[in-house]
Amino acid sequence: MNAPSHVALGQPLSTTLFAVPGMRCAGCIAKLENGLAAIDGIASARVNFAARRVTIAHQSSLDLPALKAAIAGIGFAAELVPDIAAVDDREARRLVRAMAVAGFAAMNIMLLSVSVWSGAEGATRDLFHWLSALIALPTIGYSGRPFFQSAWAALKHGRTNMDVPISIGVTLAVALSLFETFTGGPHAYFDGAVMLLFFLLVGRWLDCVMRDRARDGVTQLVRQTAAGGYVVIPDGQTAWTDARRLQPGMTLRVAAGERLAADGEIITGSTAFDLSLLTGESAPQLRAAGNIVYAGTLNVSAPVDVRVTAAGADTALADIARLMDAAGQGKSRYVRIADRAARYYAPVVHALAALSFAGWMVAGAGWHQSLIIAISVLIITCPCALGLAVPTAQIVAAGALMRRGVLVKDGSTLERLAEADLVAFDKTGTLTLGRPVLENAGDVPAALVPPLVALAQASRHPLSLAIVSAFAGHGLAVPTLTDVKEMPGEGLSACWQGTAVRLGRPAADDAGLAAAFEAGGWPPVLLHFSDALRPDTRVAIADLGRLGLDASVLSGDRTAPVTKLAGELGLDAASALSPADKLRWIEGRQQSGRRVLMVGDGLNDGPALAAGHVSMAPSSASDVGQNAADAVFLGDSLLPVPIAVRAARRTMRIVRQNFALAVGYNLVAVPLAIAGLVTPLIAALAMSGSSLMVIGNALRLRAAA
Repeated sequence: MNAPSHVALGQPLSTTLFAVPGMRCAGCIAKLENGLAAIDGIASARVNFAARRVTIAHQSSLDLPALKAAIAGIGFAAELVPDIAAVDDREARRLVRAMAVAGFAAMNIMLLSVSVWSGAEGATRDLFHWLSALIALPTIGYSGRPFFQSAWAALKHGRTNMDVPISIGVTLAVALSLFETFTGGPHAYFDGAVMLLFFLLVGRWLDCVMRDRARDGVTQLVRQTAAGGYVVIPDGQTAWTDARRLQPGMTLRVAAGERLAADGEIITGSTAFDLSLLTGESAPQLRAAGNIVYAGTLNVSAPVDVRVTAAGADTALADIARLMDAAGQGKSRYVRIADRAARYYAPVVHALAALSFAGWMVAGAGWHQSLIIAISVLIITCPCALGLAVPTAQIVAAGALMRRGVLVKDGSTLERLAEADLVAFDKTGTLTLGRPVLENAGDVPAALVPPLVALAQASRHPLSLAIVSAFAGHGLAVPTLTDVKEMPGEGLSACWQGTAVRLGRPAADDAGLAAAFEAGGWPPVLLHFSDALRPDTRVAIADLGRLGLDASVLSGDRTAPVTKLAGELGLDAASALSPADKLRWIEGRQQSGRRVLMVGDGLNDGPALAAGHVSMAPSSASDVGQNAADAVFLGDSLLPVPIAVRAARRTMRIVRQNFALAVGYNLVAVPLAIAGLVTPLIAALAMSGSSLMVIGNALRLRAAA
């Protein structure tokens, strides 16, 4: 996609996340996205309606005040999101205070109204109306602020939102009640106006709470990061440093029992780390000098020094949180439908209210009754449920999947995942663990073990790591090698005590997963490795079959091992494929009408992952693989793949149900209001109830995975 004409080509873009609590309906989405995208220096804006946030991609020359001013120019107040829950917490507290005032006032006004309903007349009735007005007017002024401020901000910038008709309805009800009070009329609606605000506030508060609970997985992730750590200063002492002040290159001293505040590399010591937060594996894993450790993981057994490589928003944990928070932002087909419907809401509801008033006036109901009916129409007709139908379901499902070890990058991923009917697996690192194990360590002569381990330690190749792991704990005195060289694709060579040594590809191509070690006049030693299947691979493939997905192996490895593995799993196989071959295979299937779920991990899988209808990668995948995939699964098991497919299909069923509920509500409620069968109070209850009904239905997805 080309950059917008008002964004300089080649300029690096920054991404900034703002909380916009003033978004009240799906119609606000188009206003924010289109309005921001038209501003010089802003490449794109994406709204997460369920989270009330907007992510802006912009040139670095635009600072935070300029971005806030741009959002304010469209009519919305915004705050930077330093903490994923801070803004919502403030909004919830504000709503609780307004709700408490409205509820207390409503109870007192209702006591006065009961006396009027019981037959109070004349001066007594007028006194009770005036007392009700004295309680209602300041209450409405305070408790109605969330609606009035939002409506005024919209009107001031030449647009409307769902709070405009609500504010008009409340204002008209109060004005009509004041008129009745001044003229000594028999009816006043202060009780209805205040109760209306109370129920609207209850609905909005519950909406806020539900959204917060839907994202509780993200919040818990963020809270796993330590608040700070002890940084080693030049004199060798340590000083506590807040996590926000940590910088790459600093050295953290992490005691046993402490969580890491940043990503880093162990430079001194060895210990066991609880990595369950990232891998799902409960057993602590040994980590020593040279190993990478991550923010939020727990040091279990011994102190270590860790050189910081990434801190704050750059940590792996922060990346996961961003993925999760973005999960409800997908522009799926259903989101676009809801956006278009909500766009027409304001003009339609205002027209319906005006026509209802005019129609009842013509029918002879009088201006008083006609106005009550118009007020009810204004209140009851709301697209809130329609706007929440898709994003709420997406974000709840994404949170449920995260708890099962699947990180969904975008809400539209769930829609495409639900449509998949063919899954293509890469072999090494995807169907298998990608962690080779040396099978014949005993075949290595004892005299050659030290130089073999020393040479293997010079490389990060998986086979080299397997050799080092196989002989770990043997108490070896590892010699120093000279003239160490690594030739990509060929192996390692060095000089050991005047003897040339080499570790690399065997001469025979059919040796399977193997390496050859040669040392001077010693006979070459052929080292055999095995790469175990991921746990539950057979169960996962059988589960995918029950879901109706055909499966194939799509691998760049040699034909013999690929065919053997595919035969064991009962799958079709295509082997010795280049990245371009994999791409052509997927494109060919998709041209024939199949929707391919590509599951891969390597650099050579990047094009295939991007080309698939939808794609997944394990957390052990290369950066290219993880970036190209639509979802990433944690841990070693392959079961998250069928779990994600099943959850995606259930999510789309819930989305369709939510659409039916939202549309059905309006089809029933609007005619009743126009027919004069609904009071403003009942209209408020119905409107809030429709939104809560959709949210409650979406929350069933918490158990979707």
